[in-house]
Amino acid sequence: MNAEDAGRVVLLTTSHRVAPGLLSWPAWQVLHSARRVLCSDPEHPQLPYLREAGVAVEEAAPEAQDLVDATAGGDTVVVVASGEGESRLTDGLARLAGSGRVEMPALELLPASYDLPGARLLDLVQVMDRIRLECPWSSRQTHEGLAKYGIEEAYELVEAIEDGDRVELREELGDVLLQVVFHARIAEDDDEEPFSVDDVAAGIVAKLIHRHPHVFGDEHAETPEDVKAHWLRTKAEEKQRDSVTEGVPLGQPGLALAAKLAGRARTAGLDVALPSGDGIGYELLAMAVRAQAEGTDPESALRAAGRAYRDAILAAESGA
Repeated sequence: MNAEDAGRVVLLTTSHRVAPGLLSWPAWQVLHSARRVLCSDPEHPQLPYLREAGVAVEEAAPEAQDLVDATAGGDTVVVVASGEGESRLTDGLARLAGSGRVEMPALELLPASYDLPGARLLDLVQVMDRIRLECPWSSRQTHEGLAKYGIEEAYELVEAIEDGDRVELREELGDVLLQVVFHARIAEDDDEEPFSVDDVAAGIVAKLIHRHPHVFGDEHAETPEDVKAHWLRTKAEEKQRDSVTEGVPLGQPGLALAAKLAGRARTAGLDVALPSGDGIGYELLAMAVRAQAEGTDPESALRAAGRAYRDAILAAESGA
């Protein structure tokens, strides 16, 4: 028996993150040309679409030897892989091939659909939905109850960035992303104004497109300063604010608040004298405004100094 007579076994894999029925052209070709198409999972999401397209699918869980026999004479058999994979079948085929006693068909792995960038976000949404429904703690959480965790995770992200730890950075980004998805899932349960993670994503997509006319429109930007000008102009059009202080969260750290207000005033061309007063607060305000004018983030600068102070304490404790 030559190689052509041995036939072909095609293991067809699909991504559950892509809508069922959206398969590649090579996949449709082999599905229509195969002598038999087998699937061990009767609930496989692709089956209705395959049958609608005229592909006869047999619900069967073949053994390795069954496939070898079915392909004798040069036939092609397609196995539509289940979501858990077909390790039992592939292990069996490997054992037969390794025995040297069986004329094996050609074995081919054919991905019929591929994940797009960002596809794993769908997994996160799905997992969060189940946790919200089934976890005794998560099912009782509110926006207000989670607020402190959002602050903590944001600070931990900043720390990972400042430490330059790439592994920690990836983990902390995931923790921040979890806060977004968690809050969006909670919002779905609101009786009066529900919204979903899709609404959140749609909103930020629309905002980004509108604020980047040099990318998605006819305007041009050659420098970062041009981009900033576009951003501020479109943001002002959107917000229609009565004061440059609107939208500045007063609950943020004091140095960051002072720098943000100074930046808003400077951008608006306002020459505002600093309030006078006694005490360290007014001194810190003046220093924060000066740092912002010099292009230094006072909050980051103080954290860096704080780290140096921590190191000095550690050195003193160790007697170094």
